[in-house]
Amino acid sequence: LARRLRALACTAPLHDLDARKANLAGEYSVYGMAEVALAAIDLVTLNMDFDTGADHDQIVARLIPRVAAQAPHRPAAEHERVARWVLENLINVGSVDRGFRAVYGTFGPDGTYVRRDYDFKLLEEVPGPGGTVYLRTTDEAVNVLVGALDTDVTSAQIAAEVKLEVLISRGRLADAQLAAEQARYRTVQYSETLRRALDATRRNVRAVDWLSAVPDMIAEALEHVADRYRHENAILTNIRKARDETEDAEHKRRAAELVDIVKDCIRRHTQLQSRLLEAGPLFRAEQDRQAFATPLTTSGLDLYGHLVAPVLPLPVESALRVTDAFFARGTGLRTPVSVRVGDLVDILLTPPVEREHLGAEMPEPDLIATPDDSRFSEEQLAAAMELLDLPHDAPRRLSGLLADARGRDPELPYLVALLAVHAASPPVGTAYRQGEPKLLFAVDDGTELDDPEFGGADLIVGTALLDAAGMAADRTEAA
Repeated sequence: LARRLRALACTAPLHDLDARKANLAGEYSVYGMAEVALAAIDLVTLNMDFDTGADHDQIVARLIPRVAAQAPHRPAAEHERVARWVLENLINVGSVDRGFRAVYGTFGPDGTYVRRDYDFKLLEEVPGPGGTVYLRTTDEAVNVLVGALDTDVTSAQIAAEVKLEVLISRGRLADAQLAAEQARYRTVQYSETLRRALDATRRNVRAVDWLSAVPDMIAEALEHVADRYRHENAILTNIRKARDETEDAEHKRRAAELVDIVKDCIRRHTQLQSRLLEAGPLFRAEQDRQAFATPLTTSGLDLYGHLVAPVLPLPVESALRVTDAFFARGTGLRTPVSVRVGDLVDILLTPPVEREHLGAEMPEPDLIATPDDSRFSEEQLAAAMELLDLPHDAPRRLSGLLADARGRDPELPYLVALLAVHAASPPVGTAYRQGEPKLLFAVDDGTELDDPEFGGADLIVGTALLDAAGMAADRTEAA
């Protein structure tokens, strides 16, 4: 019962994808998310190597055609979003440990019902050389692909390859292709088991049983690899024979695919053998390095576990004593405020720096001419001012001024309209202080402007004469 419950737990994240796709912003019901997830696990499994994993962006790029086949009329950006969403959910981005947890019940030895937690991952991110991050599949993910759980890897691979050999000899190439793919998954899983043992050795030699368990596993693995070589080469010969003898095009295609799969299995076994032969020297090198490494004088401090968690339940008065003691000793030394006598003597005996009377010479600024980005030219401004140079006793409507301006230049009406709007609030005080003889003004009498390009009020634009002599006298009296 427990095995079946754990098997269901491993497939639950895939079913959950189809249940949660309705929460996405958009219409994604056309996509089969579980199908895309299985394709993603398959791609990561086949693209990861013994030392490295699969590249995140490459997996997304290879997933996009699979997603696009489900909805070919949807945009490419949506296909990429679906591929990334599925991949991130298989990694479980957003959780603390990026893993999944399932709770199931079972009966203990004494017959009591006990609830247990089952923690697992499907895809995990592992650091690579140069700060890169790779994706690797876990045993649970491979078991999802082959439809099993907690199976002995060695026996499962032998059984898969025997099944493959029987199917090929009987000419059932369609079933043989499925068996070959499962045998390849088991090869990857076998390599993962050995890789984890070697990684644990690099971290701590004492954590791995190098006295009996690991040497037995290495010897068994080397024997297994040699045996697999013989079987896989025999299988490869049978597949090629079946490919050459058959007249059916479908059988030829499946036989060619089987050749590629078995060749990949042979390549992975070759790589596995080279790592097995390096395991002994690796153990001896790590044993020497870890045995003669300088031991740590102090243990590390877990700020959350050692300080924050015990202090949070305390009352403020008790917690202040702990936090004050920690921060007083944890924030480092403070510079004393007193001045040293040696520094004081040096400052007093240092001769003053000679300075120029007007200060240091200022460097010549490197001026760069800014481009003229104004909309209107000087000629257009002169033409507009000529139109607006009206007699003081003959004001005009804005509509007439715009018509005259349009006859001269298509851009000129915009400048005339701009100047007329500014004249609606004339700067009388500025003109008074500067002694201007006249001032442009505009008044709205409620008449609507009838123009093909502009709307609003048809302003009355005119020129007002200013009393220059009176203004000068007023300035003199004020002075």
